[in-house]
Amino acid sequence: MAVPFRTRTLMRPLLAAMSVFLIAPLLHAADAPKFRTDADGPVKADEKRKNPKDRKPGDKPDWFLPVDGEFPPEGSAHAISGELTSVDHLERRFQIRVDRNDSQDRGVWDLPLDAGMLPYGTIYFHDASAALQDIPIGTHLHGLFYLADPNDKTPAPPTAYGRKTPEYDFRRCFRIEDDFTFHARQKQQWKIESVDIEAKKLAATLIENGKPVGDGKAKNFDLLSSTRVMQGKGFAELTSLQAGQIVQINLTWATLYGPGRITDVWVDDASRALATGQQLERHRNHIRERGLAGYVTAVEDESQIVTITFFGGVDDKLFDELTLTNSDKIGWPLSKEPENPSAPKGTIAVARESLMTYDPVNDRKGGNILDIKKIPAEPGSSGVQIRVKVDMMLEGYRPRRVIRFYPATWKVQALPREEQFQGRE
Repeated sequence: MAVPFRTRTLMRPLLAAMSVFLIAPLLHAADAPKFRTDADGPVKADEKRKNPKDRKPGDKPDWFLPVDGEFPPEGSAHAISGELTSVDHLERRFQIRVDRNDSQDRGVWDLPLDAGMLPYGTIYFHDASAALQDIPIGTHLHGLFYLADPNDKTPAPPTAYGRKTPEYDFRRCFRIEDDFTFHARQKQQWKIESVDIEAKKLAATLIENGKPVGDGKAKNFDLLSSTRVMQGKGFAELTSLQAGQIVQINLTWATLYGPGRITDVWVDDASRALATGQQLERHRNHIRERGLAGYVTAVEDESQIVTITFFGGVDDKLFDELTLTNSDKIGWPLSKEPENPSAPKGTIAVARESLMTYDPVNDRKGGNILDIKKIPAEPGSSGVQIRVKVDMMLEGYRPRRVIRFYPATWKVQALPREEQFQGRE
């Protein structure tokens, strides 16, 4: 039956209001993350993922689970901080003693978390990219972590009475960084309020853009007779520490007996720039010897073209070297000459999830770089993608697999035997 015109006219405002009422919650739901975040509250012990059939409308979403060969969404990781207590730099695994916090019961204080770096996981030290072997044991770290793979049956580290930290299941690390980096990345520094050399105490307030952060209260740190003071281009005595100085610090024993013990303090811009510059060069050398890591994004089998998306956490200068040309045949491992010898080229080595290669001197294949482009940035991705015409397709050149790429201008030599996985298969 037709609705009279006047009735339709009167209903329009009502229908419009109802549509707004119905759509608003949907828009709000669309804006909210589809995964749990730290904003949803602290992690509790023995939390379990619920069966979708058992979920209720008011339940918090589950933590995001990484997918092999893909990068995670922004803001999906869980923040954990603690002190570095053990490192296996070959497999990019480590343990931290998790910091104490108000959400923990005393019975789970100071327990270890064993974790491994994701293939695209990044490491920073002194405000520059780094490798695990660059960070001294005892350094206090800040990290972002994801839950372990559901099929990961790695046992918990042995502890008294078999206790586990509530963070135990977060065993895949997306990023770790020292205190220096953590605060520098946020444009934060410490302002020294007072120093008592005899009592080995230093009070400092965290500031950002010259203003106190948070409640603005000073924290009382412990000094050590071995605390390293960096000033200008050299070392200084503890007596060089003065109220009013703007500094960066690294800690150990954080949260055990207060805010922590200061292992290193940089008292001026010159000392901080020197520390960052030295670490940056160490990082560049490390990558040039081991190759740029990334995912195989696509493969064109017939034309033998491999598309690679490089991982982030790498100095941009290294990506600039993709464009360098080298027509010199010395050191080129391929029996087949690339189509354009004077154009940019490089070789690809198959790698494991830990980024370890097998025998990169002998098992690389490659050729001309056909294309270098920027793609939309994602967490864990550098946003740099290349297409390479290879002389031979290897089984490891498959989408979602991890590889290392060596521009032709990089000298590839045998790594120490422990860094090569050949023969351990």
